[in-house]
Amino acid sequence: MLPLRMIRLLTGFFILWTILWLTACERAPEKHHQDFYVFGTLVGVTLWAADDDQARAAFAELQARFQAMHEEWHPWNPGLLTDINQAFAEGRAVEATPGIVEMIRRSQEIESGSEGRFNPAIGRLVALWGFHTSDYPILGPPPAAESIGSLLSQRPSSLDIRIAGNTLSSTNPSVQLDFGGIAKGYAIDIACDLLRARGIENAIVNAGGDLRAIGRHGERAWRIAVRAPGGGVIGSLETGGDEAVFTSGNYERFRLDNEVRYPHILDPRTGWPVKDLASVTVIADEGILADAAATAITVAGLSGWEDVARKLGLDQVMVVDESGAVYLTRRMNERIELIEDTKKAVADF
Repeated sequence: MLPLRMIRLLTGFFILWTILWLTACERAPEKHHQDFYVFGTLVGVTLWAADDDQARAAFAELQARFQAMHEEWHPWNPGLLTDINQAFAEGRAVEATPGIVEMIRRSQEIESGSEGRFNPAIGRLVALWGFHTSDYPILGPPPAAESIGSLLSQRPSSLDIRIAGNTLSSTNPSVQLDFGGIAKGYAIDIACDLLRARGIENAIVNAGGDLRAIGRHGERAWRIAVRAPGGGVIGSLETGGDEAVFTSGNYERFRLDNEVRYPHILDPRTGWPVKDLASVTVIADEGILADAAATAITVAGLSGWEDVARKLGLDQVMVVDESGAVYLTRRMNERIELIEDTKKAVADF
């Protein structure tokens, strides 16, 4: 029989071991974060409840995928997209990747649904304004009205593109694709699909404030800050199990001619920058829709934003006009917590 002192010592050891084992089992899930510079912005990926090996492998794959997308989709650096645009200009058919084909398909849907307010085929117009650059602001006068009118008269549209498998052709040689209003959203969707394929169910992929959140942050939902025009935060909200939150704004990229400011978001129907709304925030179940819809609603302006949101099947939208007044759909109003003293109006849907 063991001495009493030994029994007490072993009992104490067992209790200590049990406490340490339970503590290890109940340890808070690990949080992993990595930043990637792609599409001219910083993309932050945060994982919750993923182990070290999962995170390491996911981040390595994301780095490779982001780099490939950046090179294939770039609107002015030599690459696959510029090759496609050259083929369109020459009337040739060209092979594309499934990702580019998917963006064209979705662009065609959203261009039709928004009645032309979103149109990624106006790459020549974007270039004419000098917006094929990463250096802002651009200084100098706007392009001549005659030059803008000449491009518009050719009526470039994503609907002019024919898709046969992965082969593309255009019935209109003026079509030049620029996926600036949709690529970031699609890239975030691809990243979330990649994470889930690796067994990661709780994450945020955030590209300069535009993001998609999947799963939860432990026992609570992800809490998201919504950007205010010109910087800062206008409000916050909690995401559901899988949502994209995108904000399109006219306050970061622009051309400056003396004191006249020309924002980078162009109305494809007029060829001129839109100035009616300072920002538009859209919540949707996928980044590709939230991204493109935010652009289309910005182009629609204060008088047309409700109509475009309805046509695109969106009921979680917030717009901010140039004076700072906020307009929201009913459902968005129920979800977002705006900062104090924000002037707002709630739409009837």
